[in-house]
Amino acid sequence: MLTILILGGTAEARHLAAELNTLPDVTVISSLAGRTSTPLLPHGRVRIGGFGGPSGLAAFLRAEHIGAIIDATHPFAAVISANAVDAAGRSGVPLLVLRRPGWISREGDDWRRVPTVADAAAALPRIGRRALLTTGRQTLAAFAALDDVWFLVRTVEPPAPPVPAQMTVILDRGPFTRASERALIETHAVDVVVTKDSGSPSTAAKLDAARDLSIPVLIVDRPPMPTDAESVPTVPDAVAWVVRHSARR
Repeated sequence: MLTILILGGTAEARHLAAELNTLPDVTVISSLAGRTSTPLLPHGRVRIGGFGGPSGLAAFLRAEHIGAIIDATHPFAAVISANAVDAAGRSGVPLLVLRRPGWISREGDDWRRVPTVADAAAALPRIGRRALLTTGRQTLAAFAALDDVWFLVRTVEPPAPPVPAQMTVILDRGPFTRASERALIETHAVDVVVTKDSGSPSTAAKLDAARDLSIPVLIVDRPPMPTDAESVPTVPDAVAWVVRHSARR
């Protein structure tokens, strides 16, 4: 049996686990970071929690006789991705990065790209005063000092301090629709959307709504992709990689 470790937490990781579990002579372990109390669980065996850095991950690879790793984490999970490259190098286990493409602007979009969340916080007061903020609860500290901006914060889990003083929190998880996103923006008089370039189809509707309403979007660019691993953009590509790797064993 070829045992595949999927570093997951994304819709693509769940889809990939389901697909790989149908292959003969392939077994799958999906690993979730455990940052949400009610994660969407993939098919098959699941472990939740960190590994203790690259050395801990390398030890897990050896203990579980992992034949290949697929990094299907969120595009902004840079630390986990770096640990995967390090652990794969230490253990000699093949590594594939499954990373969905980023969003592409369309005619009518007013996108303002910045390299980091801190840059987004610095630029925000010059762009708007009522922000729909969807960069994740762990980024709220970067916006906590902005007393002149009101935030409509959407997260899966309740945020912990430090957080902006002027803030309303919505606990929700996509997929969202264009109509519901437009209604949300209009109801709360939002004049700027702040988000990360996750590329997720389930959360892209806010971009359509912003375009409809001529609202600017402040977008945090992705961190660099790992350069020491092969990468593919889709689940079928990842499945084909596993099939090729399995055939060579």
